[in-house]
Amino acid sequence: MKRRLPLLAALLLGALLPATAQQPLYLVNGVERSDIDSIPPDEIEHVETLPADEETIARYGEKAANGVMIITLRYDEPAFFSDTTSFDRYIARQVRWDDDEPVARVVLRYTIGPDGRAVVDETLESTESRLKRRVLKAVEEAPLWRPAQKNGKAVASEGVLRIQLPEGRPMPRRVELIYR
Repeated sequence: MKRRLPLLAALLLGALLPATAQQPLYLVNGVERSDIDSIPPDEIEHVETLPADEETIARYGEKAANGVMIITLRYDEPAFFSDTTSFDRYIARQVRWDDDEPVARVVLRYTIGPDGRAVVDETLESTESRLKRRVLKAVEEAPLWRPAQKNGKAVASEGVLRIQLPEGRPMPRRVELIYR
């Protein structure tokens, strides 16, 4: 018997399992994956879980001994950034931020359109407005992506950009004063 869980329930189930629990077999768009941590939740169209029963193991083999999680994405092929590194690293290299400037972080949600252009949709976090302005400019000037594909056609996809500069330095902790 197949069970269908809403996306949030399936993700919460995975987060609540103890670290020692064995992972299910992950199938993403029909392809086996070792983990699903790098998949943005907004890109998931449907999640189906199959129990670790005889029928599932007969169909998928011994790898399904801990169940199967079938994930269908909104696209067949993900968007691909043509630089030799990740989009985060590329943007961080484009931004001038000296070591004597304060440690700052910017987290942005962006969309890669069917034309391959990355466009910032939302600021999720910004600790320094100067860094945010520089990151936005670097995203605007970035090379085009190869857009995500669905049924052979380019489709929009989303991502989250995380930049913390200068690299290698931790964010300072917030100081809180308690008056008694």
